Amino acid sequence: METGEIIEIFAESGFQIDPRALDAIKTSSPELIHDVLKSIDSSVLVVGIEHIKPQTSSITQKTRVLPEQKPETPQTHDVPPGRGINENPVTILKDITNQSTCIGEYTEFVQYFKDRYSSLGDMLRKRMGARPIESIKKRNLDTREPLSIIGMVLDMRTSAKGHKLIEVEDTTGTIPVLIHKEKDKELFEAAKRILLDEVIGVTGTLSSDGNIMFANKITFPDLPNSQKSMLPGKKTGGKAVFISDIHVGSKTFLEDAWLKFVDWLGDDINYLVIAGDVVDGIGVFPNQDKELAISDIYEQYEKAAEYLNAVPKHIKIIISPGNHDAVRQAEPQPRFPDRITKMFKSDITFVGNPAMVDIGVKVLIYHGRSMDDIIASIPGFSYGEPSKPMVEMLKLRHLSPIYGGRVSIAPEQKDHFVIDQIPDILHCGHVHTVGVSRYKDVLTINSGTWQSQTDFQKRMNLQPDPARATVVDLASMEYRIMEFDYAK
Repeated sequence: METGEIIEIFAESGFQIDPRALDAIKTSSPELIHDVLKSIDSSVLVVGIEHIKPQTSSITQKTRVLPEQKPETPQTHDVPPGRGINENPVTILKDITNQSTCIGEYTEFVQYFKDRYSSLGDMLRKRMGARPIESIKKRNLDTREPLSIIGMVLDMRTSAKGHKLIEVEDTTGTIPVLIHKEKDKELFEAAKRILLDEVIGVTGTLSSDGNIMFANKITFPDLPNSQKSMLPGKKTGGKAVFISDIHVGSKTFLEDAWLKFVDWLGDDINYLVIAGDVVDGIGVFPNQDKELAISDIYEQYEKAAEYLNAVPKHIKIIISPGNHDAVRQAEPQPRFPDRITKMFKSDITFVGNPAMVDIGVKVLIYHGRSMDDIIASIPGFSYGEPSKPMVEMLKLRHLSPIYGGRVSIAPEQKDHFVIDQIPDILHCGHVHTVGVSRYKDVLTINSGTWQSQTDFQKRMNLQPDPARATVVDLASMEYRIMEFDYAK
């Protein structure tokens, strides 16, 4: 195989490849690529010579394996003894780290969407009442009685007369669903918020030939009206601080404001939860090198570790990655590799993206890259109001509903973006603006950034909300947003 073909195959699977490993694969059989992709851990960033199968064992034996290149081992989350640390336990409820099985085969895409359809379909069945749910191609065509179906949105368009036509698909077939613009204006407005690839329930009637369905109700997976888990039975009190998008290494990182923030952290703070983009990264966008104060990715993490290791010892830190961090770009992302985590103090909890943790309340952490697609797809949504797309995630019970947009999603056997466990807090970042709201029993937090406006944001007319932190009382779920002065 040609060099370019090999590099492209690994890139599509979310990996870079070391030149020595590339040379080894070029001189081996084509089956070797499949074997390598199947065997390496999802947390590996660069495929090295040590990841090559026994077919290249002679090369492996001649090459010294650097300790930091070894596949990472599962993280132990036992909290070491120390002042106050044992009083702030962290339980990881959900995390992709060391569980990825994806190598990008066709059957994996099929399984991924089947799992999404099955998981969200089960939620919809509980919300659609006693009416039987029909299969699209196995329905009774002889009746004009209302029927209900559950389907994944395959296509959306507007008819010549301005009506909405939504094609939905289940495991048996597809059918177009028409939402009349005059018959039910509220339903028509709701249809404008429907996204590609989400799973919805539709109740309506069939046309006389059975080839189209006229909708009179659309049901979303959504949250129950009350999960009754907010105040009763809390395991602990204390306070948690939520931040994201620190972007250490950027020329626009606000060091003075960060140092004020660390100095502010006091004895009443138990947790610090970080939703990705700890560093600015390398080569994330064109000409990024011109905006970097630190041009080496590992030096960026060394500096970030210096900042975070200065956080008071009694505060338990939880870190999830984002799209600027040195993990695979395809989501869900595993936690940082060992070469990076060993730079930080040992009691920090590293998780993947997304991840669910229990700190006395259940916190669902997701960096939030899918908000780019959601904001672009729903009229009236903007980066200035990040709570809106986050609430939409809860209504859809899915963190990244649109497949094939700006977010590269690995087709795992299980759709890890389905919100099966209902959190108490949904914490996102990515958009660099602050927004906190409540939807039913869930507190949504988007925590802004520690980076002032970049040249790219200036060109896009995006105004960030830097140097802010959201503090939540875990017993009452009351919150306040702290602002730290910085030089504009």
